[in-house]
Amino acid sequence: MASSLVQHRLSPADTGPALRELSAWTPADAPAGGLHPGDVGWLLRLDDAAVHLWTDPRSDSASPVAVGFLDGPVLRVTTAPGADLGALAADAEDLLVPGNDWCDGLPVPGWEPDREEPWLVRSWTPGPVSGRAEAVGEAEAADRVLVHRSAFEGSTFGIDRWRAMKGSPAGHLAVERLVRTPAGDPAAAATGWFAGAGRCGLLEPVGTHPDHRGHGYGRDAVLGTCAALADLGASAVAVLTPARNTAAAALYRSAGFTVVRENHDWTRARRG
Repeated sequence: MASSLVQHRLSPADTGPALRELSAWTPADAPAGGLHPGDVGWLLRLDDAAVHLWTDPRSDSASPVAVGFLDGPVLRVTTAPGADLGALAADAEDLLVPGNDWCDGLPVPGWEPDREEPWLVRSWTPGPVSGRAEAVGEAEAADRVLVHRSAFEGSTFGIDRWRAMKGSPAGHLAVERLVRTPAGDPAAAATGWFAGAGRCGLLEPVGTHPDHRGHGYGRDAVLGTCAALADLGASAVAVLTPARNTAAAALYRSAGFTVVRENHDWTRARRG
């Protein structure tokens, strides 16, 4: 099936239009499709980040109809309401080469929903929050980075990448909170992303230093970030985790998140 759409490959500096469309397509209760503006914002810490924007030249204004990017072997996509999914899937074929065997947010003809590895979408409704989270700026960035690198083994996140993220077209959407121990050591951090007033925000990422787990620091970082997003006007805050991640489930349950749906990637049909 030949596609009638035009695909644009955007560099990090050129992602403003994609971010604006994703924000406009974000509902009030939970993110739509496979991408939230915050997913793009977190991607933009990388110098070689590439975001794909699809437009329909048949419309009067060549309207954007989808935004996506490759997250390792997964093509993650969010589409505009009423978009032609068949045309999008046809155009995405050049990105879904063998090895890129999963697609999140766009049904691909001939592929199958992955029933073995669902992702749970959890949502938090704004309410009163008291905690010990502090805002993250340049002065706190080194401690925020330290928490992340300690929480995620093998992470390459550093000050330069934090600055790239904050200096990107999505930087103004980022809300970060850091929690310290009574002794002042950085213990947990969370990054939240604003999609506009009356729309759902997103947590991405959240981490607790291994030396300080089990003391509620992660919950305080999550709640502090959620409260900051609510103060900006977010109608809810969502987080996505693999269903098998029981530690994350316990953290978000303790912070008042409830499961609103399961997401299933589409996977290339196995032959044989």
